[in-house]
Amino acid sequence: MSRAERQAERGSRLSWHREHELPVGTVLPSVLAAAAGLVAMWPFTSVIEPGSWSFAVLAVIVVTALTGMTCRTLMRGRPAWARDLVTIAVQILVVMGTVILLVAGDTAVFGVVPTEATFYTFQALAAAAWEEIAFGSAPLAASPGLRAVMGLGFGVVAILLDQLVAQRGAILASLLTAVVGSLPMIATLGGVNVVWFVLLGILILVLLRYTAAQNPDSPRRTSLAVAAGVGVAALAATVIVAPVLPVSATLTGTGTGVTVDASLRLGDDLRQPNPVEVLTLATTADTAPYLRLTTLSSFDGRVWEPDRGDLQAQSEGFGPDEWADDIETTDQNTSIRVIRMSSSWLPVPYPATGVQGLSAAWRVSPENRTLASRNGDAVGNDYTVRSLEVSPTLEQIRALPAASPIVDPDAEPVDLPDVIGETAAEVTADATNDYDRLVALQSWFRSQFAYSLETPVDEGFDGTGADAVAEFLEVRSGYCIHFAGAFALMAESLDMEVRIVVGYLPGALTETTRGDEAVYSVSSDQLHSWPEVLFPGVGWVPFEPTASLGVPTAFSAAATTGGGTGGAATPAPTAAPSTEQTSGPELEREDAGDNAGATGERRQLDPTPVVLTTLGVLVVLLIPAFARLALRFARRGRARDGDAGAAWAELRATMQDLRVPLSDAETPRMRGDDLVRDSGVNADAVRVLVAAVEQASYARPSASAARDLDAALIDVTAQLRRSVDRWTRVHAFLLPRSLFVSRRTDVPLLV
Repeated sequence: MSRAERQAERGSRLSWHREHELPVGTVLPSVLAAAAGLVAMWPFTSVIEPGSWSFAVLAVIVVTALTGMTCRTLMRGRPAWARDLVTIAVQILVVMGTVILLVAGDTAVFGVVPTEATFYTFQALAAAAWEEIAFGSAPLAASPGLRAVMGLGFGVVAILLDQLVAQRGAILASLLTAVVGSLPMIATLGGVNVVWFVLLGILILVLLRYTAAQNPDSPRRTSLAVAAGVGVAALAATVIVAPVLPVSATLTGTGTGVTVDASLRLGDDLRQPNPVEVLTLATTADTAPYLRLTTLSSFDGRVWEPDRGDLQAQSEGFGPDEWADDIETTDQNTSIRVIRMSSSWLPVPYPATGVQGLSAAWRVSPENRTLASRNGDAVGNDYTVRSLEVSPTLEQIRALPAASPIVDPDAEPVDLPDVIGETAAEVTADATNDYDRLVALQSWFRSQFAYSLETPVDEGFDGTGADAVAEFLEVRSGYCIHFAGAFALMAESLDMEVRIVVGYLPGALTETTRGDEAVYSVSSDQLHSWPEVLFPGVGWVPFEPTASLGVPTAFSAAATTGGGTGGAATPAPTAAPSTEQTSGPELEREDAGDNAGATGERRQLDPTPVVLTTLGVLVVLLIPAFARLALRFARRGRARDGDAGAAWAELRATMQDLRVPLSDAETPRMRGDDLVRDSGVNADAVRVLVAAVEQASYARPSASAARDLDAALIDVTAQLRRSVDRWTRVHAFLLPRSLFVSRRTDVPLLV
């Protein structure tokens, strides 16, 4: 064979590559796929309480892996297409049987063969699960519906992962795991789970390593130290980057949005260190209104349950008037733009009478005049709500008794601590009508209690249960849910129909205008809850018991205003706290800092999380490039001192990065000739490097001064880069191949 033929053979098959593919694994792919499935499942435990669903998902992942191992082992000698087809078919059947056995085994033949009743059962469970997901609050309770949906869903995920790993699709398997695992954080805008990100990073490295090891073009040996160093650096960068991802303000994030559910679990959202703008509103009213999302009327002694009445089309309106003809009302329009609030409810003023600008997916709940959707999200919506300002006079409201509570004969009676009713009776002893009793309660809370986000946590009563209310009345410190919950139970003990509203305070006045309308900015820390009491002939009247926050209800006498204005119905923000009664919220939170919601100044989006996130991602992506640059500069420094081994090692690494064919069987002179002929590099510069290597390798030690080899090295490597296309140069910079191959040498001296 001629030298040219030998060179052609070396160019077509690199000696440091494998000459054949490794046999298809039967155990390791399924083990890795099962590990990926568990990593994808873990984040769901933060939004669904572990229980029957987690056992079902774990069972599905395990049986999928075992089925894959068994089928590939039994069909090892069969054609690849037949082996894969049989494996996926058997996995589908086994997963279906497992889910049926765990969810609806009593409706199936032998517990696994579905019948017509089985399909009806799954249909009903899926509908129930959708209701829980759309209207429930995280963490959702483990239920049969969620067990069915999660079991089937992760059955599909487990099969896909098993097949992708077996087919060496590490990138697609990693992407699928990341997407599925991040869904809970994306759906709830919850905190970034740093531990999960680290596990995901380790899994991705392992999957890439496994896939690369099967490729015939991969190196026989890799530099374990360099690969491990890059992996550790990437994971360390993940730990640094993840906490500043703009998802939520928790221990592990700064936050750019908020997810609002129908519960009173507002503490974590209110304790966010960096409030952000969640919506803006423009109104024709003199002052901005409170905005409600939904109401909670049912109390079981532990939690308040959201109202889930029938929904109807927007065209059917918001229901009949709740106020009498002699009650003064004023029309007003409010335009709302939701920016960073994720919810299945839309914020609206009360009482809403019409809406424009929404899709048909949003439907009206006439029970509480709110807007909800089973498949829509509030974020991104821009709409206008027509509403009324209902303004009874002081004489009118005092003359009306509050409605009595509606008692469900099928519900178990709630046993409240005696302190609730006794305190309510004591505080309202001097009042002669229901309205004055409620105002007395409101004044008592605002004057005798303190606002604090931390006290309920420190004292262990951060909730709205009856026992928590009793503790709150003793400690006299908490935040809005404690004030609203205590007020509601005390009003109910006085035989009044009451409910709790979840929504937002009016916000801060900005310098922006929309036509003749002023624009208000509502931030995430203005998420709020307040109680309402039903007065027949007026409707639901809001009260504001929360100390130092919001607007206390105070209707004016007819003789003074000729009809009066409803202070609670039309609150407006103020720029600073005032000792006089105002119609705006006085945000005097101990944790408010200098946020714009309290000062009335125009809020600006803090770009720091976005900048830090961008820089962090760039750092992670450039870690291999930085490592390669460091090695290059070190070798060039040694080359300037005459180190021929360092210069030749850098030349060889550059060839590997640029995918220039090379062979360890070549001598330095043969490689130099190849570079001059095939890549068009400078022959004189190559001769300098070759001569230095040969002298260092074969000549006797010389006392002569070492020659600077850096200039020749720069000349050769620069021409090498110019000899390849731009994409190859970019790939060589971002993912330098030389970092991940073994440091084989040409001659013993260069070790």
